[in-house]
This record gives sequence, structure tokens and C-alpha cells, in this order.
Amino acid sequence: MSGQAFTRELKDAVTGRTALLVVAVLLLQLGFITSYVGALHHPTPHRLSIGVVAPPPAQQQVVAGLNQVPGEAVHAVPVADQATAVARIKDQRLYAALVVDPTSTQDTLLVATARGKSAATAAETVVTAAEQQQGRTVRVQDVIPLAPGDANGLSAFYLVVGWCVGGYLVASILGISAGSRPANRERAVLRIGVLALYSVAAGLGGALIAGPILNALPGRIVALWGVGALVVFAVGTVTMALQCLFDVVGIGLAVLLFVVLGNPSAGGVFPPPLLPPFWRAIGAWLPNGAGTDATRSVAYLGGSRLTGPLLVLSAWAVLGIVVALAAVIARPRGGRTATVPPEPAPAA
Repeated sequence: MSGQAFTRELKDAVTGRTALLVVAVLLLQLGFITSYVGALHHPTPHRLSIGVVAPPPAQQQVVAGLNQVPGEAVHAVPVADQATAVARIKDQRLYAALVVDPTSTQDTLLVATARGKSAATAAETVVTAAEQQQGRTVRVQDVIPLAPGDANGLSAFYLVVGWCVGGYLVASILGISAGSRPANRERAVLRIGVLALYSVAAGLGGALIAGPILNALPGRIVALWGVGALVVFAVGTVTMALQCLFDVVGIGLAVLLFVVLGNPSAGGVFPPPLLPPFWRAIGAWLPNGAGTDATRSVAYLGGSRLTGPLLVLSAWAVLGIVVALAAVIARPRGGRTATVPPEPAPAA
């Protein structure tokens, strides 16, 4: 094959649009690497909330000492007593609490591995170092332990990752098979209905697998089911909206939003106080982070602080529906339309 013939074949096989999509995929891949490595390669505590229970003369001294840990690693606050400290940990107001025993040289650090094993480890490391400087020792008490089947505390996060993957994959498949943008408003409503039915099934399936089948997560199945259905539906509708606006490129944007940005910032591997500023700031506002927070709350924390994550997920779902419908109404001729077969010619 001559050089000119090869050039013609190359131009015919790889169009300008295809080349741009390949470049976009390369950038998305590099963004994936940057996001995950950047967020997770060097966890450092920042304002890790620790309560201090101690007699009044010593309490302010201990609080001040912890707050002087370099890099604003700790945000220490006084707490009235141990029962209050435990309640605040369960209510997600504290990650840990140091209970000082004035009659001994050993104090107690209350942690909650269910809120993140790495956060409990970070609190233990910081407090142990501070106590050693005072010639004291620390024993650790886990007030909200992980379930036996959730050894590293990652089951809630991986469950939400699975729900998110299902949401954007099913929306992508519907777009590929029937057109990125539905043909009209009625078709858009039908597609949203399919997403809703899929979300209900996916939410229940995930809750059953993580719950009674694998015994990885405790908590009420119905509550986990509801959270899962909302996560899948929110991710699915937003992916549908992105496809309505940007055609096949919308799938890449969904991956950017829910995989590149959403997963490392979700607080699954490391909770927010151990993440860099950017990921710490965005995590709770994306479906991945909101879903992880809601799942952990249902599984371990008695539903505390559940309203915020549910509102975030609901807002994403509503946004996806509104944008998708608006895009279809503004440009109603996209997508596939039904073809009506011609009537047979009358018999002679």
C-alpha cells in the first residue's frame, strides 16, 4: 500500500471526531490517576475532632495541647463526661474522645472504627504521642466497632461504588441502544421510569448481598434498600441528562464526575479529615460521598445525620430529571423514533 493510500485509509478509519474522543479518553485516564493518587497517597489528619473529658483544671490544658499539634491536625473540644463523649461520637460530632483519669497515669481513648478505621488509627497516633510527652499512657476503647464481616470498614463504600456503577452504566446503555437524547418528552419520561425500576431492583440487590448474604453490613435492609435506590437513581438521571446535553461525550463526563472525582473523595478509604483540601471539600456534595455517609449511618450509627446525605442525593436526582426533560423539550428531534410500517397495498 502506498503512502497516499495509507493516509486515505487512516483518515477514513480515524475521523477527526474519533481522534478528539481518543484524546478525551487519554485525559480522562490521566485525571483518574491524578485524582486517586493525589487523594489517597499521603493521608494527613486535618482538624480531626477529638473530645476531652477531664477535671476542669486539666481539661483546658489537654485541649490546648492537642490543638497545638502541628498542621492543625486536631480540633479538640472539652466534653462534660464520658457518656456525653460517647453520645457525640455516635452522633458523628466527634471522631474520638480522650478520657483523662486523674487518679492514674493511664487514660482512655474512645474511638469508632465504624466511622473509619484510618480515622481511629490517626486519633490513636496523635493522642499517644501527646500523652507520652506528659509521661502518660493510653488504652483504646472502640465504642462503635465494625461488624465481623466488615473487617476494614470498606463495605459501605464498595456497596455505594457498586450502586453508582450500576446507575451510570444502565443510563449509558439506554442511551447507546435508544439514542442519547430521547425523541420526545414522553420517551424521556418512559426512560426515567425504567431508571426508577432499575434503581429499586439494584438497591434491593445490593442491600441483600451486603447484608444477609455476605453479612458485611448490619442495619435494616429496608433502609439500606432505600439509600441504594436513591443513589442509583440519582447517578442514572444525571448520566441521562449529560447524554441529552453532550451525546456520547456525556458518558465520559459521568465517569469524570462519579469515578474520577466521586470515588476518592467519598470518604470510603480515608474519611474527610484525612483527605487533601480539594477532595475533602467536594466529597459530601457528590452522590458517592453522600451515599457512603448515608450507608454508614444506617449500618452503624442509628440513622444519625441522615437527612443531609439524603437531601444531596435527592437534589442530584431532581437536577438530572429537570435537565434531561429540558434538553428534550428544547430539542425534541433527537433519539430514535418509532417507525410505522407501511400499510399493505389493497388487493387488485
